Amino acid sequence: MDLIDNAPWSINVGSYSGHGRLRYEVMGDDFKREATQVEIGRMKLLLETEMNNGSLGLSTGLEYDPGIYSSTTEIIQLAKIASKHGGRYISHMRSEDRYFWDSINEIIEIGVKANIPVNIDHLKLAAISLWGMDKELLSILNNARERGIDITADIYPYTAWQSTITVLYPDRNFDDANEAKFILENISSPDDILFVAHKIHPDYVNKTLREIASEKNKTPEEMLSIIAKESFELSEGASAIESIIGKSMDEKDVIALLNWEYSNVTTDGGLDCSHPRGCGSFTKVIDDYIGDKDLGSIERVIHKMTGLTAKNLGIQDRGEIKVDSYADLILFDPDRIQDNATFEQPNRLSDGIHSVWVNGKQVLADGVLTEHLPGKIILREVN
Repeated sequence: MDLIDNAPWSINVGSYSGHGRLRYEVMGDDFKREATQVEIGRMKLLLETEMNNGSLGLSTGLEYDPGIYSSTTEIIQLAKIASKHGGRYISHMRSEDRYFWDSINEIIEIGVKANIPVNIDHLKLAAISLWGMDKELLSILNNARERGIDITADIYPYTAWQSTITVLYPDRNFDDANEAKFILENISSPDDILFVAHKIHPDYVNKTLREIASEKNKTPEEMLSIIAKESFELSEGASAIESIIGKSMDEKDVIALLNWEYSNVTTDGGLDCSHPRGCGSFTKVIDDYIGDKDLGSIERVIHKMTGLTAKNLGIQDRGEIKVDSYADLILFDPDRIQDNATFEQPNRLSDGIHSVWVNGKQVLADGVLTEHLPGKIILREVN
């Protein structure tokens, strides 16, 4: 909040309270284990303060350090604090591939036991064995909603993700040759793992795992193990020394999940746009997926980017054009709208965006930035 107050921005910023940050504050570097009840109690007190200061809820990254070591009981206890204050729960689940169904069951259990709305961050079927199982997944989610669980999801329109290479090893068994073989055959091939950053080996950047392995006279399996183990050992807490893009999804599944009534469009991308999703997600959906065979009308698609997003995040008075709502507006030309970001050139901006208003102030005029910096911190209403 102080950062925004002291250095005004042109965009609005809202935040959930990160479970990983709570764990670090309480457990320090001794996080590679389940927390004790005393430690969970300290996390709960910190979260109480966060919620009283207007946090939107609790967020978790259960596929990453330090959240991967937490128990479901720990998460439920914290989610109950967020629920008590009217907040929500959003999660990058424990697994998007081999333990996918267990992860779906876990987030539903959290919603039930904490009595809290739950959102699956960037929902995906990210393993070959999961491709085509969108109907089974949506049946489970719809059944949960019928039982009174307010479960939603956000999705980006790409078949490749971006993360650290260590997420490919949920059991952190980097020396297991069979594990490496499984990863490259069932999750992402050596040709579909691309390095976009590496602090120790900058020469890896813009090369695939297969290309690096060839240069080092290693098999892809050996190279995967070596790089992942090094990344894990040299990572600075949750800050990885590298970043990869891995292709793991099928586009038919992406469209099917985007088409779900309760899923909204997201980017899961950064402003540096090292993955095209950061600069291209919204315009790509408008350009590629409008029509009877995909997501339907332009009105429905825009709602999935605005009103439904605000609802799923728990943000009040935004996302709709109506009296007494904030004037966050975008003027675009539907005949010119075009995403230009690609995996080769991920930071190319889109065409067709004319003007943008934030809180009633114009921050982009005919494609040119203005001097206005009207961005606000978006806080949950505190009772």
